[in-house]
Amino acid sequence: MTGTGTHTGTDAETDTGTDASADVSAEAGAETSTGTDTGTGAETGTDTDAETDLDMRAETDSDMGADVGTLVLAGTPIGDVADAPPRLVTELANADVIAAEDTRRLRRLTQALQAHTRGRIVSYFEGNESARTPELVEALAGGARVLLVTDAGMPSVSDPGYRLVAAAVERGIRVTAVPGPSAVLTALALSGLPVDRFCFEGFLPRKPGERLARLREAAGERRTLVYFESPRRLDATLAAMAEVFGADRRAAVCRELTKTYEEVKRGGLGELADWAADGVRGEITVVVSGAPETGPGELDPAELVRRVRDREEAGERRKEAIAAVAAEAGLPKREVFDAVVASKNAARAASANGKGLS
Repeated sequence: MTGTGTHTGTDAETDTGTDASADVSAEAGAETSTGTDTGTGAETGTDTDAETDLDMRAETDSDMGADVGTLVLAGTPIGDVADAPPRLVTELANADVIAAEDTRRLRRLTQALQAHTRGRIVSYFEGNESARTPELVEALAGGARVLLVTDAGMPSVSDPGYRLVAAAVERGIRVTAVPGPSAVLTALALSGLPVDRFCFEGFLPRKPGERLARLREAAGERRTLVYFESPRRLDATLAAMAEVFGADRRAAVCRELTKTYEEVKRGGLGELADWAADGVRGEITVVVSGAPETGPGELDPAELVRRVRDREEAGERRKEAIAAVAAEAGLPKREVFDAVVASKNAARAASANGKGLS
């Protein structure tokens, strides 16, 4: 998820390597290790409880069907390697196949954890996710234990994983997880904004027009919003948010979470946009408070007309724009329609009076 500390898969350095064309299912079924030891060279011991737990899960898997494997989604640190879940080391050691968003980053992680791997390591990133998914599913169907890890955080959350999980579920293959760090939940907890209800919006579109349209869709959302963003686009995104949500809408920009230079900047969107204009580095998660409660009659006609016009300029037809604004404001569509018509008539009258005076 752009920055790797926020579960991204787009800007992360990816190693396609020679393993990209490997026959995963054939190699996964082999009893002997054909992969490369990505650890430090010393095998690390795992505690008895963890090994027993894995044995119990293996017995459960065998009860589900002969030779059917298990897909394991494992969380990885979003910054501080010490946050790695203890079970991750065990799963790395026991996996028949490890599918990694970036194999080089995986090697660095295993070295830091002093973890030993015996299974085949293959790349699984945005560029090869569609092609590699069937291979991994066949490996799972053949009895392999496949571990999926991404550069940071939980797989499938703005990262590769969804296609593989969906395909495994469709085939009746067991899917489980090793819970781990999450930039979404960490930023939400640190933001100081309401956390009882929230929604995750991922990355906004890069093109300004598409970005504004997406933000307008969320303008009336009353739950707290969580976004990922590239530091290169943060200033433009915050400025767009200030334009659509209002400059005073409260937000928090969380930067470099769990790392040495962790920073949480809180304030209104307008203030935060000014702050980001000078440039911001690091991996970014933005948390924005939800829209305030508004009852019928709280928005004046001019504001209703402005919102409709903004949506029309973004490409929506007037009918859809009126319906969307009415839903946001909690008003009947007829009331918004009447405000638009009245504004249009007023503009025509003003134009006619101007011509008469000339």
